[in-house]
Amino acid sequence: MRKFNIRKVLDGLTAGSSSASQQPPPQQHTPGSREPEIQETLQSEHFQLCKTVRHGFPYQPSALAFDPVQKILAVGTQTGALRLFGRPGVECYCQHDSGSAVIQLQFLINEGALVSALADDTLHLWNLRQKRPAILHSLKFCRERITFCHLPFQSKWLYVGTERGNIHIVNVESFTLSGYVIMWNKAIELSSKSHPGPIVHISDNPMDEGKLLIGFESGTVVLWDLKSKKGDYRYTYDEAIHSVAWHHEGKQFICSHSDGTLTIWNVRSPAKPVQTITPHGKQLKDGKKPEPCKPILKVEFKTSRSGFSGTICRCCSSRKGLSTYRPCTKWEWPINGGNWGLGAQSYPEIIITGHADGSVKFWDASAITLQVLYKLKTAKVFEKSRNKDDKPNTDIVDEDPYAIQIISWCPESRMLCIAGVSAHVIIYRFSKQEVIIEVIPMLEVRLLYEINDVESPEAEQAPPLSTPVGATSPQPIPPQSHPSTSSSSSDGLRDNVPCLKVKNTPLKQSPGYQTELVIQLVWVGGEPPQQITSLAVNSSYGLVVFGNCNGIAIVDYLQKAVLLNLGTIELYGSNDPYRREPRSPRKSRQPSGAGLCDINEGTVVPEDRCKSPTSGSSSPLNSDDEQKMNNFIEKVKTKSRKFSKMVASDIAKMSRKLSLPTDLKPDLDVKDNSFSRSRSSSVTSIDKESREAISALHFCETFTRKADSSPSPCLWVGTTLGTVLVIALNLPPGGEQRLLQPVIVSPSGTVLRLKGGILRMAFLDTTGCLVPPAYESWREHNVPEEKDEKEKLKKKRPVSVSPSSSQEINENQYAVICSEKQAKVIALPTQNCAYKQNITETSFVLRGDIVALSNSICLACFCANGHIMTFSLPSLRPLLDVYYLPLTNMRIARTFCFTNNGQALYLVSPTEIQRLTYSQETCENLQEMLGELFTPVETPEAPNRGFFKGLFGGGAQSLDREELFGESSSGKASRSLAQHIPGPGGIEGVKGAASGVVGELARARLALDERGQKLGDLEERTAAMLSSADSFSKHAHEMMLKYKDKKWYQF
Repeated sequence: MRKFNIRKVLDGLTAGSSSASQQPPPQQHTPGSREPEIQETLQSEHFQLCKTVRHGFPYQPSALAFDPVQKILAVGTQTGALRLFGRPGVECYCQHDSGSAVIQLQFLINEGALVSALADDTLHLWNLRQKRPAILHSLKFCRERITFCHLPFQSKWLYVGTERGNIHIVNVESFTLSGYVIMWNKAIELSSKSHPGPIVHISDNPMDEGKLLIGFESGTVVLWDLKSKKGDYRYTYDEAIHSVAWHHEGKQFICSHSDGTLTIWNVRSPAKPVQTITPHGKQLKDGKKPEPCKPILKVEFKTSRSGFSGTICRCCSSRKGLSTYRPCTKWEWPINGGNWGLGAQSYPEIIITGHADGSVKFWDASAITLQVLYKLKTAKVFEKSRNKDDKPNTDIVDEDPYAIQIISWCPESRMLCIAGVSAHVIIYRFSKQEVIIEVIPMLEVRLLYEINDVESPEAEQAPPLSTPVGATSPQPIPPQSHPSTSSSSSDGLRDNVPCLKVKNTPLKQSPGYQTELVIQLVWVGGEPPQQITSLAVNSSYGLVVFGNCNGIAIVDYLQKAVLLNLGTIELYGSNDPYRREPRSPRKSRQPSGAGLCDINEGTVVPEDRCKSPTSGSSSPLNSDDEQKMNNFIEKVKTKSRKFSKMVASDIAKMSRKLSLPTDLKPDLDVKDNSFSRSRSSSVTSIDKESREAISALHFCETFTRKADSSPSPCLWVGTTLGTVLVIALNLPPGGEQRLLQPVIVSPSGTVLRLKGGILRMAFLDTTGCLVPPAYESWREHNVPEEKDEKEKLKKKRPVSVSPSSSQEINENQYAVICSEKQAKVIALPTQNCAYKQNITETSFVLRGDIVALSNSICLACFCANGHIMTFSLPSLRPLLDVYYLPLTNMRIARTFCFTNNGQALYLVSPTEIQRLTYSQETCENLQEMLGELFTPVETPEAPNRGFFKGLFGGGAQSLDREELFGESSSGKASRSLAQHIPGPGGIEGVKGAASGVVGELARARLALDERGQKLGDLEERTAAMLSSADSFSKHAHEMMLKYKDKKWYQF
């Protein structure tokens, strides 16, 4: 396999995305036309849905098998899944229809077939000689439960042990039962007075195929003679057996037991074991028995080349899991079977995954296989608790405080932004140079929507701060080198404290992604910060924005300053369509216009603005008034503390669900978030406020108001109540001015509404092409810039100019907005609804993405009822509606996403990614993309044992199983014992064979060519031999003539 490098892949990804994103040439339309007709090229025949490949380690594995000749590994799971692995790029996923757990797997060595035994007492024969394996036969046991299976090497007779202690024999060619049965009472005879229990082991002697070793759960082992149909030896031990293994010479075997002991037995000495070992127990003195341990589940009997014999065992009680008693040797990776398919795509593709330990991994997904490129540990910037008592200051999560919730990535600039479960945001910049930062840049943000209290009189409110309503120039806050030392407010509640503590020591950062800024939400008045529900970053503007159920915050990561910190309601201004009460009686809290926290121009310094509103440090009142005010506040707090805690708890519960559509929130009894619902609803204002979270964010350059004549930079904000709000961005020129002049942000007053929470937003130009957000191309920031580069930066055009601003004034744009219930295409700047599509009435959309496919774009949606749908743009014409997968867990809802070129993926289990395609072209080419599991390989012969070993030790004795188990000698089995079920693999095998005809013909032709070449060589050698024979005959004739007339005495 080729080596993967994150830098080269990122370079190729940027180049590939720029070429792949090239849209068809603009269509000609009449100048001045308001909404020209856009010709759409996508049709229903361009779409087809099918699964492609599953990545990752099998979840909940329950069975394992390995083909040492084909070098293929098979893993079965508790959910009935079957994963097959060969060399990198060769893997396959299959699923048993019943969904029962796989209890055992058996390869037909080098035959391209596999037998699986399930917990529902069914045997299945899989055909692996096709790219998509299928079941050829099934056998359902009706009266007995399957516990163990064994298939001898190069045999067609499968031994099946049952819970009753019997052994049945199955012909794997016809998948029928033989009349030969080993009954438990016949096997143990008088060695035990009770039932020996289920069969836990079956194996034939390595040196004598006619001797079968049978292990019963109770501790009894029987050596059964297949020919004489009786037991030769019986071995008894007090502890239950879990596993048995032969020594390769066939004279000893080893058993692992439930008390953690290993017993080694000589075949001809059944009285007691020759050795008893407790590998994980303490060896007591005076010959006493060691203390019992947990069971050893699996044991193997191995011998190294040096002649040292030992065991390998797996024990539940061992932390390491494996205990070995043999020397280590160098070996190659054994799983390298199969052949690659044409899996490489014509475009690069990267998958980024966030993990519970705070790590972020980059994967190259351009081929069928998944290759890890780079791993980033986000927890490195935080102090880790050294003892159990030092827990993080958070009630959000009990464990995994660094878990990744949201990832926002700009491939062109390589800026990476993550949001964690502890209400923290980290911005990373890519660099090829190693750097050491003395102080980690950090900002703390107070983002809390305060709850109403009807008991507080308006007359007692403190005078509001003199911050004007509207946009203001921000006062940059110097980045903090450590978290705030203010840990509690005046009433003892936790306040102004982040959930995690940032390191205050120098941090060495290797080449790759390096920390640019850490942002943390802090506790406010004893209430923990709510989890972040949406996140976006824009490299061209130098801004990052995030929101939760309380409000929204915009941060300038270049100047390390908070630009905007507003509650969701404050974004509406006077356009709020809901009846909401005034703010909470935290008296020094700013009015709605003062929500621009940390950007005031008054007398209060920014540091004081971030302190507790009830601390009194910023109150302008005199001492008597201040004392009265404090007394009143204490009374109010005493009365409302229980209520506040109760509501805070409710908000915390609800915020954990705010990243999901509202129909999935069991604590919220809401069936429809339509803005058209009656305002006289009995739902309280507190419920409304806590329910409206920021659900979608999109930076763009478009028309912010109806009166705009040209596009400008702005931020579109979507909420869970179906509202879209627009925030205008006033950016300074690029270069050095960008770092000196402030960025001014202000709500524009534009409000759009849809049914259901907003999921996705995008913009089209007049030709129907997607308008990408403005971005800054990546450049190395840790290398000193030369004079020429500085001059280029000075002359750099303003950031607010994007490709979309080059259009004429009379041209417009289209905003595509997708919500949980419907999609709208809105013409800009008129804000008229050009197209509308109600996606679902009875369900809701979990994920919606605007994606590129076949040189066009479409809207792809995944609904909670399991349907995947696509719509054309901009007309929202339905193109695909296929039932795929119902919503079975929240993991699917959180991770499902569509990507360009007809690809989609989701996390199907905690350790597996399922990929699928909705492109008809990809579905047609899928067979060629997949690798082949089976490759024709000659079975290696058994090693020669040598003359003396064969003479004195006896060679391996073979067994004619056909004579023993065939119908002629053993008869037919009872029909009621098992039911044969033909599988669909026969037809699939024919299809696979038909698809491989060309390859077979090519191989046959190659073989004929080789044979012809060999025949040609043979003909030449024959001609040379004939010539030599003629020459010899000629010389012989001459010799005869020469000595013809001479007598013997004349020689």
